Amino acid sequence: MQSLHRALDVLEAVAARGGRSTIGEIATGAGLPVPTTHRLLRTLLDRGYVHQTPDRRYALGARLVPLGTLAGSLVGVDAETVLAGLVDDLGETANLAMMSGSRAQYVAQVPGRHTMRMFTEVGRMVDLHSTGVGKALLARLDDDEALDHVRRVGLARCTDHTLITEEALLADLALVRERGYALDEQEQEVGVRCVAVAVGEPMPWLAVSVSGPVTRMTDEIVDRAVPQLQAAARALSR
Repeated sequence: MQSLHRALDVLEAVAARGGRSTIGEIATGAGLPVPTTHRLLRTLLDRGYVHQTPDRRYALGARLVPLGTLAGSLVGVDAETVLAGLVDDLGETANLAMMSGSRAQYVAQVPGRHTMRMFTEVGRMVDLHSTGVGKALLARLDDDEALDHVRRVGLARCTDHTLITEEALLADLALVRERGYALDEQEQEVGVRCVAVAVGEPMPWLAVSVSGPVTRMTDEIVDRAVPQLQAAARALSR
């Protein structure tokens, strides 16, 4: 298991640099010794998950392309079109997230129009209790099921605003069910506010959100966003 985690750290380190990387740069990014990084790269190279350029740098390999294409197809070909519509109307970053085990994973995103944007990237895994998309997904479950999920990973405190007791989380989930949307009030990241809606049947494992700085994500913007997110959820269901 340790080797698997390290190999994935190496792949993510290569991807994080956005192009060709030296073995030293990859080792630093993955937090691994150079000899360990070299051994892992040789295996990934043999399998086609990375390739080596003539100047002895490493880049992501073509073997990842069909995997990424298939993973993207599971989201739906119209997802980015729907998210782009939210950005056109609201100006802030729109995201689509998927329940993955007992966490949420961002699977599609269209950045907002402003210079100051959210930095949540596609592929990032986040806790359910501290995010708008996570709470929107949890609220579709009954309380016992929701608690089963959060107990598996714990109620980590990300900021001073994070809900870190089961009682507080359940009270918030009840509010989500009552009003039909979830809010992240700087619970995942200080200075960031998010509003999210679960997509619902036939894809109850998906949630769509709009996020931005608290200075722009005013109550007025949230009120405007909710019906548009609900319409986006219906479009994604179709």
